[in-house]
Amino acid sequence: METHVVARTERQILRHLVPDDAADMFALSADPEVMRFLPDEPFASVEAARRFLEGYDPYTTEGMGRWAAIEAGTRTFLGWCGLRRQADGEVDLGYRYRRASWGQGLATEASRACIALAFGPMRLERIVAHAHQDNVASARVLEKLGFRATGDAVHGGLPVRFFHLDAPRPPG
Repeated sequence: METHVVARTERQILRHLVPDDAADMFALSADPEVMRFLPDEPFASVEAARRFLEGYDPYTTEGMGRWAAIEAGTRTFLGWCGLRRQADGEVDLGYRYRRASWGQGLATEASRACIALAFGPMRLERIVAHAHQDNVASARVLEKLGFRATGDAVHGGLPVRFFHLDAPRPPG
């Protein structure tokens, strides 16, 4: 499915999440290792994931959202990555990938595409992110992308480290 493609990377296609992604989203949330550092409850069923996706449309209201990460060669659902406006107005970068995709640089690759959108066509001044304090791999991804740690706090009931990345400033 190539509808609503937002970005392409060397190995991935980022596109809108759609109700047909329900089984993949359910499987992603059903993996306890994927959910280990997250406050979210897993979807109770494929149908619950479908209902969520049927109502998920920040693309129209915000011009951004979490996007399905699809392997370019096989069209396999890998997870999701994207931007989301928070209640305080900040735009948050987030990602979640199937365990079989970990350690391959896919979250970093997709996040770079999201950052290019944020600071390019979207003209954002800053994006933020957070990672559970024990999630060393996720913090490493953010640091590789140039994010700077800004402090620790409890967020969603979990201890997290907050990060930010400012838009590049034009020279001179």
